[in-house]
Amino acid sequence: MRAMPDHPPRLVLDTNVALDLFVFRDAGSDHVRAALESGQVQLVVDEVCRDEWLAVLEYPALRLAADVRATAMRDFDRCAQRVHALAMPEGIRLPRCADPDDQKFLELACAAGAQWLLSKDKAVLQLARRTAREGWFQILLPSAWRPPFTPA
Repeated sequence: MRAMPDHPPRLVLDTNVALDLFVFRDAGSDHVRAALESGQVQLVVDEVCRDEWLAVLEYPALRLAADVRATAMRDFDRCAQRVHALAMPEGIRLPRCADPDDQKFLELACAAGAQWLLSKDKAVLQLARRTAREGWFQILLPSAWRPPFTPA
């Protein structure tokens, strides 16, 4: 019998999905936000992915007001469990993402034992079959993801 984890199922968000959730409040991601806020799932982030998140919030092209950036940072950090220096499980060779900047999300999902990586990036989504087939984690569009059933 497999041991039960001591945490809810984990998920990783790429930066664009985090923007949808925490900056733009995209209605199509409300189910993800609700699952995070209710504790049905646990968002995990490491320093590398969080640093990218913080840098993107500062992009001049986004034209985000200081209060919007501060709220997004606060809400993200409130939902996210930070993990530090996770080692890739032995024997796992993740596929290489066409965009090297996105490899960090795959590595985080695998090393943190996440069940899902939510992304809208085509290069990341192209790896979904492989990561699912290997039993590592699912890569899904936020619109395709459904929260796990939690008994009342």
